[in-house]
Amino acid sequence: MSTAESGRIIIDLFTTLDGVAQGPGGTDEDTSGGFDFSGWQAGYPSSGVGGQVMVGMTHLDALLLGRRTYDIFAAYWPHHTDGASGDIGVLFNRVPKYVASRNADIALDWNASSRVGADLASEIADMRARHREVHVIGSLDFVHTLLAEGLFDELKLWVYPILLGAGKKVFDDGALPSVLRLLEPPVADDGGVLLLRYGRTDRVPGVGTFRD
Repeated sequence: MSTAESGRIIIDLFTTLDGVAQGPGGTDEDTSGGFDFSGWQAGYPSSGVGGQVMVGMTHLDALLLGRRTYDIFAAYWPHHTDGASGDIGVLFNRVPKYVASRNADIALDWNASSRVGADLASEIADMRARHREVHVIGSLDFVHTLLAEGLFDELKLWVYPILLGAGKKVFDDGALPSVLRLLEPPVADDGGVLLLRYGRTDRVPGVGTFRD
């Protein structure tokens, strides 16, 4: 867990109530495994989420992305630096982008992009030393690695009142057993979308037995 002096690794995910975080933003984002609901978030407009996202990006000064999310962002954000989403586009284009990949020969053409993955724990420690807030957006397969190795400081979930059943979940069976700390009261918008912010701790879940 990071110290008060170090930067933070913040995971940002959109998820359904039953924990599905696969392909929220578009119909062609992620249909792997025969997933029929890619684009489910875009199909449920929410008045409060956009403002919450922008507030959460106030101190972002680097991105840490999985390869699939990086490719989606690199194809979109360089061409969207004005209009309703212009502020995010300008920010994403400006800040350093770290891309998690096992392939040392990948081409990263978006400006200020570099690969990580040779020694993730060491590389994340270096990011904490360099940056105030590094945000991991989407990148679900990579998020599973961070959750398994405890390499994050905050987990931020936008929970939609949708049930999908099948699909890649926020938490798989590899998540490191741990107790998270609620950082602020939950925030809900008029569409029933709930923002939950949890901080990582070093506590391990305890066990016991309830008795009369």
